[in-house]
Amino acid sequence: MSQLDKTALSVTVGDVTRELPTVRVGSVGRVPLVEFIGDSAFTNAAAEAMLPLIPEGTEVLLTVVTNALPLAHELSDRSGLPYEVARKKRRTYMQAPLIQEVPSMTLGVSETLWLDGPHAARLKDKRVTIVQDVVASGGTAQALARLVERAGGTVAGYLAAFKQGNSQLPLIYLQELPQSI
Repeated sequence: MSQLDKTALSVTVGDVTRELPTVRVGSVGRVPLVEFIGDSAFTNAAAEAMLPLIPEGTEVLLTVVTNALPLAHELSDRSGLPYEVARKKRRTYMQAPLIQEVPSMTLGVSETLWLDGPHAARLKDKRVTIVQDVVASGGTAQALARLVERAGGTVAGYLAAFKQGNSQLPLIYLQELPQSI
């Protein structure tokens, strides 16, 4: 049996509706799979809906290289705010990167985030909003927040297209997804 199932959850953002397939995730069960990469219409609809939710006073957006990257790019394009990106692997060109472990991941995969030194410098003395596609436990968002603080910035808020689960973060989001299906 494939991890990807034909069971789907319908979501609508703006005038775009998507049938999200579900995937089996460890002991959690089946969860809806949100994919912005390769789906410009869905990404643009989410960015447009999220634009007024960006916390006041935000000076920089921060995301991680994954599915949230096109979303952060579109938010940056619409808002005029710059964005920075933490990576999940060290790149040879990185100069004095900040390194942050992600304590626990919903998907059962431990990760390390890398923020290149020059990118970290752009967060110093700035109010930074963390942008994600889906926040479940909040582990990645908390790791990004630690990078902001270590870079000398202040977290202005946490913004996601979808919330799924019981994260205790003060999260601003468009829609809540079921924790499991």
